[in-house]
Amino acid sequence: MGKLYLVPTPIGNLGDISPRAAETLASADFIAAEDTRVTVKLLNHLGLKKPMVIYHRHNCDAAGPAILDRLLAGEDCALVTDAGTPAISDPGEDLVALCARNGVPVESIPGPCALTVALSASGLPTARFVFEGFLPTNKKNRRARLEALAGEERTLVLYEAPHRLRDTLADLADALGGDRPVSVCRELTKLHEEIWRGALGEAKARWAAQEPRGEFVLVIAGAPRGEEVPPDEAAALQSVEELRAQGLPLKEAAARAAACFGIKKRRLYELALGKDETAD
Repeated sequence: MGKLYLVPTPIGNLGDISPRAAETLASADFIAAEDTRVTVKLLNHLGLKKPMVIYHRHNCDAAGPAILDRLLAGEDCALVTDAGTPAISDPGEDLVALCARNGVPVESIPGPCALTVALSASGLPTARFVFEGFLPTNKKNRRARLEALAGEERTLVLYEAPHRLRDTLADLADALGGDRPVSVCRELTKLHEEIWRGALGEAKARWAAQEPRGEFVLVIAGAPRGEEVPPDEAAALQSVEELRAQGLPLKEAAARAAACFGIKKRRLYELALGKDETAD
């Protein structure tokens, strides 16, 4: 049986590839890459030529089992993304889960990750934090998610693309308050790296007047203690209804929505049950 290696790749500076990561790429039987055109530039930098297969969020349902078959047959695979650590806000997590279910060993190589680079340089508390990856693009789902995060006391970390940055900063300022401290990290480890610190309202105004360029990581201060925003029970009930429309029983729908909105399961179940009885 082979092994799946998770190999972090530089998020901007090719000098950040570690000797261990390079050795792993060299020794693997094949590489599973998000975009072979990007990965081949790294391989050329290292002087390597390796067989590659494509693995990304649009083909993972078919590519994952195909990679698993090769692993079970004894080949070693190095999984890479275009930049950063595989399986962190990335479909690589599905391949790791597939290997875990089938007894295939997985070895993660330490290395570059935009999350930790931004958090460590943010100037905000780092002992306890919440990583949200990318916020939902659907406006309704995004609003519900931000409402659930409004009272979160831990530092928040988000990824964002340049074409969505303005809307995201505006939504964050509305949901969390314009005076909430934020560190806007742009083009980390690259030539035009920038770490801007201020308040969400200021960030919203700055990037409304300035074209966002590059990839962004947002590090946002948690809610002040003692000022936690009460859970939005109306939004949670709406979520229960939507889950039930998908075929989930009331108890399971209430449990899922309760976890998302920070409400006690029993409380939300009783509210939803009472609403049903009122409707009857």
